[in-house]
Amino acid sequence: MRRRSLYTLAVAALVSLLAMPASVLAQPNIQPAEPFKVGTFAVGNEQFSGLVMRDDSLIVDLVEANKALELMPEYPSIDMPDDVLGLIEGYEYGLKFRVYEIVNALVDSGMLNGSNMPDYIHAVEDVDIRAPIQYPSKIMNAAVNFYTHACEGCTEAELAERTRQRRENRGVPYLFLKPTRGAIIGDGENVIMPYGRDEIEYEVEMAIVFGRSGKYISASRAYDHVFGYMVAMDISDRGGRPPGGFSSGLDWFVGKGHDTFAPHGPWIVPKEFYGDPMDRLHQITVVDGVTVQEAKAGDMIHNIPELIEYASSLITLFPGDVLQSGTSGGTGAGRVERATGSGYLIDGETISATIEGIGTLTHRVVREQSVPDDLSGSQLPPTSTY
Repeated sequence: MRRRSLYTLAVAALVSLLAMPASVLAQPNIQPAEPFKVGTFAVGNEQFSGLVMRDDSLIVDLVEANKALELMPEYPSIDMPDDVLGLIEGYEYGLKFRVYEIVNALVDSGMLNGSNMPDYIHAVEDVDIRAPIQYPSKIMNAAVNFYTHACEGCTEAELAERTRQRRENRGVPYLFLKPTRGAIIGDGENVIMPYGRDEIEYEVEMAIVFGRSGKYISASRAYDHVFGYMVAMDISDRGGRPPGGFSSGLDWFVGKGHDTFAPHGPWIVPKEFYGDPMDRLHQITVVDGVTVQEAKAGDMIHNIPELIEYASSLITLFPGDVLQSGTSGGTGAGRVERATGSGYLIDGETISATIEGIGTLTHRVVREQSVPDDLSGSQLPPTSTY
């Protein structure tokens, strides 16, 4: 009986510890000399996790920088993960402070300047920028979470009235899952329009990256579980599914699940360097030089802490998981027609998605030219055939 009681107390203590804000778990009093971002990069055939420094101009190989730091006797040996997912998992449990030490050593020694730069620091133009997290266990997307997106093509009066009605009856958020590996691409990679699917659209979104696990995370504690923020695009196939067979409404897998339909990056800004996204968020999409979307957080129907509370009431959130907060008007009936087409994306266009304070994702749209000739007919057909 006593043994069971001790076990119960131990479990309760562990649960209490996990529920504590990250600031309570933090111990060393170390502050970084300057802000940084984190991401995944490649030079030649070697991929590595890196710090983005000096106004996004320099990339520091984190594992190699840690090895150099450990050559100095005052720094103990710490295992530095070689991928961003591992860094995120350990960040609030001690790795943050080792990263701060690396940043401070680089700044104090002048190694971020000119001829003093070691070979593990690269100019951003000399690296390939990969998707930061390879790969999250899940991407959760908020659907129709901006008032302007809920009233695409509306007049100002219609938007004002629809917004008033929605504010009085917000309900709960609507989330859908998106594939990770295959769908996720990094900055500069092509967005592929699947064969015959010619109603493809863009959606810029803020991506919230989780740093601590949690279930039933209240809105008041939501930011304790956040690692940082990145730019995302939710590329969408509006062509729907062909008639016949089973159908219970929208087919979200067709609409959201194709390869390359989840651009992420170009890197992640840790939350301590960004502030409250509900105060700061400013997101923009440009297609071939034409601004097609622009919004701030005030247009959101459900704010980010509310989205986190809702998502975690459904499923446990894990480090590296991603929650995308939705897009604004400028799609669907609100599409801006461009010289190159009707408003849907077409072959050869360039999409740029920017979130102020984070960075810009840029992708070329490339049409898939063919499919294998031995398909049986069970594949998703071209939109024009129905």
